[in-house]
Amino acid sequence: MGLSEASGDVQVQLSATQAMELHRRDYHMERPLLNQEQLEELGHWSSAPRTRQWRIWFQCSYARARALLLQRLPVLVWLPRYPVRDWLLGDLLSGLSVAIMQLPQGLAYALLAGLPPVFGLYSSFYPVFIYFLFGTSRHISVGTFAIMSVMVGSVTESLAPATNSTVNETAIDAARVQLASTLSVLVGLFQVGLGLVHFGFVVTYLSEPLVRSYTTAASVQVFISQLKYVFGLRLNSYSGPLSLIYTVLEVCWKLPQSVVGTVVTAAVAGVVLVMVKLLNDKLQRHLPVPIPGELLTLIGATGISYGVDLKHRFGVDVVGDIPPGLVPPVAPNPQLFAKLVGNAFAIAVVGFAIAISLGKIFALRHGYRVDSNQELVALGLSNLIGGIFQCFPVSCSMSRSLVQESTGGNTQVAGAISSLFILLVIVKLGELFKDLPKAVLAATIIVNLKGMLMQFTDICSLWKANRADLLIWLVTFVATILLNLDLGLAVAIVFSLLLLVVRTQLPHYSVLGQLPDTDVYRDVAEYSEAKEVPGVKIFRSSATLYFANAELYSDALKQRCGVDVDHLISRKKKLLRKQEKLKLKQLQKEKRLQKQAASSKGASVSVNVNTSLEDIKSNDVEDSKARVSPGDKLEDTAASGQEDAKAPYVSTLKALGLPQPDFHSLILDLGTLSFVDTVCLKSLKNIFRDFREIEVEVYMAACHSPVVTQLEAGHFFDASITKKHLFASVHDAVTFALQHPRSGPDSTVLATKL
Repeated sequence: MGLSEASGDVQVQLSATQAMELHRRDYHMERPLLNQEQLEELGHWSSAPRTRQWRIWFQCSYARARALLLQRLPVLVWLPRYPVRDWLLGDLLSGLSVAIMQLPQGLAYALLAGLPPVFGLYSSFYPVFIYFLFGTSRHISVGTFAIMSVMVGSVTESLAPATNSTVNETAIDAARVQLASTLSVLVGLFQVGLGLVHFGFVVTYLSEPLVRSYTTAASVQVFISQLKYVFGLRLNSYSGPLSLIYTVLEVCWKLPQSVVGTVVTAAVAGVVLVMVKLLNDKLQRHLPVPIPGELLTLIGATGISYGVDLKHRFGVDVVGDIPPGLVPPVAPNPQLFAKLVGNAFAIAVVGFAIAISLGKIFALRHGYRVDSNQELVALGLSNLIGGIFQCFPVSCSMSRSLVQESTGGNTQVAGAISSLFILLVIVKLGELFKDLPKAVLAATIIVNLKGMLMQFTDICSLWKANRADLLIWLVTFVATILLNLDLGLAVAIVFSLLLLVVRTQLPHYSVLGQLPDTDVYRDVAEYSEAKEVPGVKIFRSSATLYFANAELYSDALKQRCGVDVDHLISRKKKLLRKQEKLKLKQLQKEKRLQKQAASSKGASVSVNVNTSLEDIKSNDVEDSKARVSPGDKLEDTAASGQEDAKAPYVSTLKALGLPQPDFHSLILDLGTLSFVDTVCLKSLKNIFRDFREIEVEVYMAACHSPVVTQLEAGHFFDASITKKHLFASVHDAVTFALQHPRSGPDSTVLATKL
């Protein structure tokens, strides 16, 4: 009993303390009620001066030239300030670790691109060194990447399809190398061009669910493409929609023809790689650098293949001769540009999206800035110059970038060191790997797909978090699987943009109420304490108002107000037309009577003219007067009718016997508007017109300055809609509306004048 009383006293003290704390947080403010005119006068508003950026671009001075040079060649900025003692050792270890990974991946991803393995080594040297000079990210590892390789492979295999015979393999390889290098030049031109015109924002149209789904679908394509090396099969080349499905069906059909030695080699290599990765995860805290599982597997498999002679004894396909040394530069074939332009643009956008997303993650983690436009230029130059030296398009690798960061890499020096190591392999050590089984490279690729294939778990998380993003994920995945990588990306982007438009067409509309003793207004359906202000209806949309949703906004407004505005206006106009017809009939009748009176009066005069003076005197003069007097009365009636017709005729809903709305003012909360177009302006004008017809005055509130400027530019304000109808806040508009309730029937604003 004592404990319960003590706890009750504590709760009372706590509630009292909380009440005092809330009371301390109260604030009181007195200020004049502000409409837009008063706000502009109080704040001395003037439109922001327009900056003409193009004028700066054409300025020429020493400072401008120096700034442009440092912007386009970032190595001149950070290399002179490079702290050798602090960072060199970390960059050296990181560069060697990345190179150890890059060697087997370069060989493997060249196969993925449908090219001889040595071209993967070239693509691991030239682009990496170029990025060292022009890149702004300190931690991403540029070079061969599975997604880019499979996109290149889809192009090379469709334009230079393989055959089942081994006679034309050399010619096919030469054609594919030319296709890949020309494609790399075209990708580089796209990226450099987009970077120079500051088009780095194009990647914003690739949302995170879209990119993750696209890379997941691409990883599935990578997995399927490596099955022929795992089972030792010779497959036909398919391109275009449903090519992946055809490949899977052919693999299943030819499984009985699998080479047992190749399957065993791939399985053993895969098991070894998985075990090394698990060991690295378990001993991560105790190892200064990860165990180079790919390199050890590659060296061991090459030694076993050479010693056992896997190629001739067991039919295991090997890499073959790797020519030592670098190849001379070769000009791209311009005749192929027309065939490659669509794929080149898709590869350019995807490669940049992957690089910039990873670069921004590392930049936020380590506190520096990545310039998206300069990244486009750096990647573009890497692909452009690399293509001249017969490289295929590259981007950055997720796995190598994580290794570069985790092993102590601090700057792009790590990338330069890894490229020099690859150069040593190309010049002296490449020919040692001629007996390396292709099945081992396929196993390396498949094991490294684990991270991307794990993105299938996004389906569960997006189901709980956001169904619209889940829909984007699923559509992107299905489109990429069925339509191939280029068409799949186009469908994904178009669908995500259409879904965005649809979502703006279906915003949350709400009627606002005032929270007790505050100037805060919230949705009455969500806040039980929010009460509508008597006589005032406040309406808000959660999306901006533009051509795609302007009509829906008007319909939702009329529905939420609880008044059938269109029907009420229709009834009012019908009654007014009926009144007008009755009045016209009355006027016509009066004119007809007037004409009759005039004709009867004329007859009387004619009789008097034809009779003699004596007859006039002797006839009943009173009878003559009696015949004329009705005409005089009709003339008086007609004259009074004309005067009534000329007088102003004012009619209201009450006078017409129509129901009046239970509110006299409508306030549109336009705080969510970010821009207005001509359709929006017309829609707002129609709202003012329609609600004034039913004697409801309309006000607007909380418009941002750019929106007000656009309203002025669109000639929205006129004699009937002025800036006095626009208020600084919803509370200002409510206060004004309560001070100016429904006007009387004589109001020229609310009444309809015939």
